Amino acid sequence: MSKNEDWLFEITPKKNLLSLNFTEIWRYRDLLMLFVKRDVVTMYKQTILGPLWYLIQPLFTSVIFTLIFNNVANISTGLVPSFLFNLAGITVWNYFRECLTATSDTFTKNANIFSKVYFPRIIMPMSIVVSNLLKFGIQLLIFIGFYLYYIFIGNEIAPSKWLILFPILVLFMAMLGLGLGMIISSMVTKYRDLKFLMQFGVQLLMYMSVVMYPLSLVQEKVSEGKIPAFIGKIIAFNPMTQVIESARNMLLSQGEFSLKGFVYSGVVSLIILLIGVVIFNRTEKSFIDTV
Repeated sequence: MSKNEDWLFEITPKKNLLSLNFTEIWRYRDLLMLFVKRDVVTMYKQTILGPLWYLIQPLFTSVIFTLIFNNVANISTGLVPSFLFNLAGITVWNYFRECLTATSDTFTKNANIFSKVYFPRIIMPMSIVVSNLLKFGIQLLIFIGFYLYYIFIGNEIAPSKWLILFPILVLFMAMLGLGLGMIISSMVTKYRDLKFLMQFGVQLLMYMSVVMYPLSLVQEKVSEGKIPAFIGKIIAFNPMTQVIESARNMLLSQGEFSLKGFVYSGVVSLIILLIGVVIFNRTEKSFIDTV
């Protein structure tokens, strides 16, 4: 080969921690779709019920939340049926949770592949976010089925005018889950304890994200002095709180839609994604020495 002849591909170290070579990612789009297919096929491989778990998990969780939080704890959901209120929150929460937990061990889980062949490492967590869209879509169809059922039996529920922004809300969840997942994945390469704290942390975050109760209830309890003001602020400023509240308003017209909260959740999600990309790019250069 001539010295002056151009190479087809040239692999070089990243010059910028925030660099995202979209041209290279597009070039590897077939590999991205291959990983997406792998994630979908192997999710419930060798299980008896298979993809039915996509449906069972949110339905059973919604029933339990309805019995405990609405029937026993007597948390009101206004004119919206309690089951549908909980199913909306769980459906939205599940997508974020799956993106976060699945991307949080990207480096440790795929160390063998990363050490043998080159491809843009960010494709791996991106494939998880894309594959979880299928699961989210199936669960959303189940929600729509129950939604139509409640309308049929006479419940006065309807989506709000803000429903047009729902795809953007899904994008916010994807960015937030991907960003947090890449941050945790990068830290797990050195601090394995984080892997064991993930399940507890995600469970705690769910209770702080108004999945099973409305934000108005928190504000009411704070004004009555039953909840410390700082706890109310933590819940209110949690970006997933704004996402779930916005989703419920869009789907059920429950509560008030806050444009400020919507924009806030988008800005925070973008910032966390950028931080995640920076840490991920820095870690991928040397993680193989510590895994």
